Amino acid sequence: MRGLTLIALAGTACALSGCIAKTAVDVVTAPVKVASKGVDLATTSQSEADEKRGRELRKREERLGKLERQYDKQLKQCRDGDRNACDAASQTYAEIQLLIPTIPAEPEPAGD
Repeated sequence: MRGLTLIALAGTACALSGCIAKTAVDVVTAPVKVASKGVDLATTSQSEADEKRGRELRKREERLGKLERQYDKQLKQCRDGDRNACDAASQTYAEIQLLIPTIPAEPEPAGD
């Protein structure tokens, strides 16, 4: 009976040592995994940066379009004699002039 207990104890010790070794490996590698995950979250991939730049560019283009429509409307009212519209058109034009340099020019189509 005592022999059977020793064999069971030896088997349990071997099983536990594997479990303890696995836990030790997990504990040792955990900081590396956490650090790499943090770096991954902190860095922006090139495609993410491109998407962000594209969104910002579209917002500026939309703003420019809105300002141009607003300017046209104000200019028409100014020509009809509305002095306040003339002042507003002047301010809108100034904002357009500040926004235009932030939007890249599209390439000219190739001529045949």
